Amino acid sequence: MNMTGDAAKSDGQATTVNPRLLEFLVCPVTRGRLEYDPVRQELISRGANLAYPIHNGIPVMLTDEARVLDD
Repeated sequence: MNMTGDAAKSDGQATTVNPRLLEFLVCPVTRGRLEYDPVRQELISRGANLAYPIHNGIPVMLTDEARVLDD
């Protein structure tokens, strides 16, 4: 399964996450739905108040790598 909608770009532009992938991914803490933030390249879990980073089109679903939401 191709994880990104576009191939990783070497010119610094962000890649997009395949919407089909988001149908299967859940927060590892709450098992709840995730929101995709294309600007920050993160998957947001409102229930856990965490943002999981996306590196080169690959979601990093580790709580140690997640950012605590400030809003």
